[in-house]
Amino acid sequence: MTSSAAIDNVLAQVDSGLERSLERLFELLRIKSISTDPAYAGECRKAADWLAAELTELGFAASARPTPGHPVVVAHGPEQAGPHVLFYAHYDVQPVDPLDLWDTDPFAPVIREKDGHKIIVARGASDDKGQMLTFIEACRAWKTATGALPLRISLLLEGEEESGGKNLPPFMREHAEELRADIALVCDTDMWDRQTPSITTMLRGLVAEEVEIAAADKDLHSGMFGNAAHNPNQVLAGIIASLRAPDGSVTLPGFYDDVAEIGPELKAQWEGLGFDEQAFLGAVGLSVPAGEAGRSVLEMLWARPTCEINGMSGGYTGDGFKTVIPARASAKISFRLVSGQDPDKIRAAFRTHVESLLPADCTVKFTPHGGSPAITVPADGIHLRRALSGLTAEWGRQAVITGSGGSIPVVGEFKSILDLDTLLIGFAQVDDQIHSPNEKYDLESFHRGIRSWVRVMGALAE
Repeated sequence: MTSSAAIDNVLAQVDSGLERSLERLFELLRIKSISTDPAYAGECRKAADWLAAELTELGFAASARPTPGHPVVVAHGPEQAGPHVLFYAHYDVQPVDPLDLWDTDPFAPVIREKDGHKIIVARGASDDKGQMLTFIEACRAWKTATGALPLRISLLLEGEEESGGKNLPPFMREHAEELRADIALVCDTDMWDRQTPSITTMLRGLVAEEVEIAAADKDLHSGMFGNAAHNPNQVLAGIIASLRAPDGSVTLPGFYDDVAEIGPELKAQWEGLGFDEQAFLGAVGLSVPAGEAGRSVLEMLWARPTCEINGMSGGYTGDGFKTVIPARASAKISFRLVSGQDPDKIRAAFRTHVESLLPADCTVKFTPHGGSPAITVPADGIHLRRALSGLTAEWGRQAVITGSGGSIPVVGEFKSILDLDTLLIGFAQVDDQIHSPNEKYDLESFHRGIRSWVRVMGALAE
């Protein structure tokens, strides 16, 4: 068990060592670990080796492990009583294009002022090097102040998250016994607002499908064949239109069979977050929610499944006009799933629905583009409650439980491969401009992120 005096000493170490922590962050930010570009493979290796060396210095058994792509850094702290946590982050970054939109060199980190607070500007400052180092620097502060970590800690640091992460799942399967723990921690998400920490416990799953409708064996003149020949564009448009009912619900048979309502306690907490639906939609030039009638926007985004048309193609789309009936038309369609829904079942229901609407002389081809189930962490879990208490103690505001409309594949892989629930705890802000020019991370996010992990580690160790 960790005492409050011990935690106070560690927090004092964080504060006194902040300047050196920033120096280490800047060292890592200067490494151009762009995973998607083969020209930067050496830089990715350099970042992995840097992390392995830092963790070794902290007393971890750490190494940069080879994969068919970029290395995976694995580190294990000493065996000790209490829960065993597996921390995940990624050291690779997005490309910096367009370079001319950056105010400064993206790999020459600087501290600037913005809206009255200090920010760290560099590629990877928020996504995910700054976030990753909040945890590592918290480990450093514990070691420096007390001589030991408060609980057993392992780290799994990926080098391909920004380029698909295809080599991590087989690595995890190969090393599953080594990587097993009691809970996974991920630092790659936002706070609810600038002063309210959050833990994301719900991630939607995903089914991505490409559908192509074909009719005639060649493009046809719309005057010579109009009315007489099926138009794949029209057939596909009808199928797409049939996927949503007027009330915004998805029409696939059985789509909602396994969807549960959120509990009243969680619903009340979401209602108390002060989320401004009009401002959320207004920021992108919209005003009226388009999902299921009678649902709040947060429910639509976090707790309800959806169907979206991500792209459509068919016929002539160039400049001018061409009177053609295309031989083929295609669309890319995705379904975001919630807990309980089976991606294979939803994919099969979609295909059956399309086939049932296919007229004579038309054929369909389906191309899958991945699928993953939704993830939900039990709201009454002991690790979640302790982590919430640590965050609340640091920020002086009740930490909140949030969902995410997006999908984070590694969280699903932790569950399916390692049977691990995951707590997503991040300190980024919504205006960090990740993946964009002038990416930034608030200095407060970095400083108090380290302090937050100190408290969360202490709380988990109790």
